[in-house]
Amino acid sequence: MVSVLISDGAVNALEALGAAQAVIEYLGTAAFAISAALLAGRRRMTVVGVVVFSVIVATGGGTIRDILLGDLPVYWVADPRPLLVAAVAAGVTIALVEIGSVSLLRRYNLVRLFDAAGLALFTIVGTNIALETGADALAAIVVGIITGVGGGMIRDTIAGRIPEVLASGHMYATAALTGSVLNVLLLSYTDLAPTLASSTSVAAIFGLRLLAARYGWGVPQFSIADESAAPDTDERA
Repeated sequence: MVSVLISDGAVNALEALGAAQAVIEYLGTAAFAISAALLAGRRRMTVVGVVVFSVIVATGGGTIRDILLGDLPVYWVADPRPLLVAAVAAGVTIALVEIGSVSLLRRYNLVRLFDAAGLALFTIVGTNIALETGADALAAIVVGIITGVGGGMIRDTIAGRIPEVLASGHMYATAALTGSVLNVLLLSYTDLAPTLASSTSVAAIFGLRLLAARYGWGVPQFSIADESAAPDTDERA
């Protein structure tokens, strides 16, 4: 049974996270909202469209998580503050772009940077919340991954792109998996404070994702040639 991986100490440690977990979730919300706002600007959305898009993306992963866990109504219905955090983050991003501040950082891929932060933060929040609800290790890890990649998938789909988690070989879901497993192990088998365990796991996902993108680390991509472009060899003159 996978559930033996979870010790009572891990569950008690998660309960001790308290406000720290809320801070992690707010940071993840802001990170995904910023990544969505930057992409929306590239797609030339209206200002209202940017804010709506950012809010949907920033709360998407957590919404999927709560539905999977049967925790209804979903978190932002019970507490609308995440909606406000996402809207404010989008508004601040719009303002910074308009005054030219973001142009100072053009050499960095800001969408990827904030997406990596959102991925890392939401993966660990999703894993922790799943553990708190009594899920075993495997289920908690899966919920964590889905929570982490959900916002990015929603963002890319609405923006008309193939979701990066599906098309990129640069350790997207793999980074989330690694961090989620690490989080479970640290909580179950070490004496690390829960905040430190979660922070370490967040840093592992964030670092692995950026390093993979920088140095081309990743998993092989599957490709089939487009047969429609090739002549039909079965046809006879």
